[in-house]
Amino acid sequence: MFLTALVFALVGAAAQMVDGTLGMGFGVTSATLLTLLGYSAVAASAGTHAAKMGTTLVSGLSHWRAGNVDWRVMVAIGVPGALGGFLGAVVLTAVASSASRLWMATILFVLGIVIIARFGFGKSLFPAIRARTRHLWPVGLLGGLVDATGGGGWGPVATPSLLILTRHEPHRVVGTVSAAEFLVAVSASLGFLFGAGDTGVPWLAGAGLVVGGAVVAPLAARLAHRAPTDILGVCVGGMVLVSNLAVIAKTLGVPGELAGIAVVGIVLGTATLALQLRRTRRAEMVSVD
Repeated sequence: MFLTALVFALVGAAAQMVDGTLGMGFGVTSATLLTLLGYSAVAASAGTHAAKMGTTLVSGLSHWRAGNVDWRVMVAIGVPGALGGFLGAVVLTAVASSASRLWMATILFVLGIVIIARFGFGKSLFPAIRARTRHLWPVGLLGGLVDATGGGGWGPVATPSLLILTRHEPHRVVGTVSAAEFLVAVSASLGFLFGAGDTGVPWLAGAGLVVGGAVVAPLAARLAHRAPTDILGVCVGGMVLVSNLAVIAKTLGVPGELAGIAVVGIVLGTATLALQLRRTRRAEMVSVD
């Protein structure tokens, strides 16, 4: 039992390091791991959100102390995000187990594409427009719904959206999104308890995730200004694609050979893109010197 908790603590630490610097990744990474370990979609999402109540509280406070939070924007996306998280949790608990597992893996796979597009190619699925703070509520509502039904997704929806819709620097967006995620996590957890009770929640996994995540959250908040977010984002996106492709292929009965070819293609593509970004970064550093 101790070894299991330690493994999840390490996973939580790694996921929070990614989340604290990218503004996304904890939920997607954790839910993907729990799904691969055989947990149902409801249990994976519930366990992830139970853990995020602790990690997002520490992360939000850390970003606040680092001066990375816009409280007006946080409320504008956090309140509708909490509503979306509660509704998404209730909906997920009402879906059949096999269908919910495929649904979650599909959402996570799409979010992996979103992450790679954002950090590997600088592309967003949202139009390049500016919005007033009071008009940001659809971002929060959609992010909360996706987050609860997919086990993760608040960051991949909210972070790119705010980078486009506001004039904030990336570290300010990351901090605001991280602070608002606490409201979403609490609301989604209440939704899971309302819809399914606590019988399917992997509490040991959740405890390990929250301990590991809480330990590194302050460090991640400080690194938000300096981490190589493009390379890190591409690697996280590739991991999410590979992991959830395996779940989708198994659920749909896709032949192992075809699934293997697809996995190899994703791994090679992700590695090539990461190396290209690294070379570009080095070239830029040399030109500055």
